[in-house]
Amino acid sequence: QVQLVESGGDLVQAGGSLRVSCTAAGGTFEYLAAAWFRQAPGKEREFVASIDYSSLFKYYLDSVKGRFTITRDNAKNTAYLQMNSMKPEDTAVYYCATRDGSANFRRSLDYDAWGQGTQVTVSS
Repeated sequence: QVQLVESGGDLVQAGGSLRVSCTAAGGTFEYLAAAWFRQAPGKEREFVASIDYSSLFKYYLDSVKGRFTITRDNAKNTAYLQMNSMKPEDTAVYYCATRDGSANFRRSLDYDAWGQGTQVTVSS
């Protein structure tokens, strides 16, 4: 099974930008759908964005559309989440996940490999 490691989390000011990365090892990342989820303190984990293996199909949480962009580089076994115009409500631990098949899934249980998460904090 693929192992996932997130990186790039940081403290940023509201309105700023940040890119987090998810690097995969030990599996066939290039054939898997990848997704980003986030979990804020006291809240349930929520879907943020997903991308299919070919990068043709991308899906987003409504509140991040136009601000966040998910991409991937299969040659580097890495998925990215570029976050612009960030808001304090974007503060959370961001997790990367993968699944075999379609990227059009938004529930945590639909994904079978997870990273350990990276903390993103947006100050007001």
